Amino acid sequence: MGGSVAMQWHRSEVSGNSAPPPLRAHTMTLVKDKIFVFGGCDASVCFNTLYIFDPDSLWWAKAKTRGNIPPPCRAHSTNYENNKLWVFGGGDGPYYYNHLYVLDCDTLTWSIPETTGVAPGPRRAHSSWIYDKALWIYAGGDGVQALGDMFKLDLATLAWTKVTGVMGSVPPPRGYHTSTIVNNTVIMYGGSDGHECFSDIYIFHLEELRWNRIQYERPAYSRLSHTATLVGSFLFIIGGHDGTSYSSEVLMLNLITMEWEQRLVVGLESPGERGYHSACYNDSRVFVFGGYNGQEVFNDMFILDLSSVAYLTQTSDFEITMLDDKKIIGI
Repeated sequence: MGGSVAMQWHRSEVSGNSAPPPLRAHTMTLVKDKIFVFGGCDASVCFNTLYIFDPDSLWWAKAKTRGNIPPPCRAHSTNYENNKLWVFGGGDGPYYYNHLYVLDCDTLTWSIPETTGVAPGPRRAHSSWIYDKALWIYAGGDGVQALGDMFKLDLATLAWTKVTGVMGSVPPPRGYHTSTIVNNTVIMYGGSDGHECFSDIYIFHLEELRWNRIQYERPAYSRLSHTATLVGSFLFIIGGHDGTSYSSEVLMLNLITMEWEQRLVVGLESPGERGYHSACYNDSRVFVFGGYNGQEVFNDMFILDLSSVAYLTQTSDFEITMLDDKKIIGI
């Protein structure tokens, strides 16, 4: 463990009469100074409700949306750009979607954009990000097999293209991984192909369309259905499943050294073992909502307070470069 100063968990004492029900495989997106929680399912039913959480007042509100509301779904993806929430894919029971919906975050109106080009096939448990005014969709599963393809949608023209000519050490297909954009790269970690739970880390260079696999010393942590949250120059990996059981660990990947690090985490109450939860970072706090531990689906909100270790959040001006799958990190 590094240092005597600790990060601290506490359960949020939330207010409001419209807290979400227990949810898993939902999404949680920071929209300006609010947190939008959409979709997901409990033990048996999927939802298409939007909830809005105020991280300052700890107040939940059930949003009154209108327009072309998406169908109930889980294991979809959401991204925020230019006051719009872009929702892609997911599924409900045996159904897998490749629907694209857009929420105007001012009017809370849903719409279905008219797109052209080659769209991704139906999938859930994929990952996505926005870079260079485009929405990127990567991997996931279609109910038959794990996928490893990549698509992008030009947000100006609404034209889909399949990303081809990808170079380097291409990851094997997977779902329930995480992809975190860091400047002009994406850090992809973990996931599963339905047979194996992965512990690998790959970097995708968006300008070069090149993959590199990180070579790092053990320990190697296998994870699926975890969350990955960028805090300064660290990637916080919370919970998930290691292929055998659900985890309660908070793992930290130092993006400058590309090594796993540990810090002391305290608190009388913590999220405990769970996966299929969601997380986002705001104002020196990581918010974790919902999830599943193999027996119970949760609707609690936990906060990991990083204010006592503020130095973790301070390094933001760094660059990740790779050569021949070896770690070469430039500041």
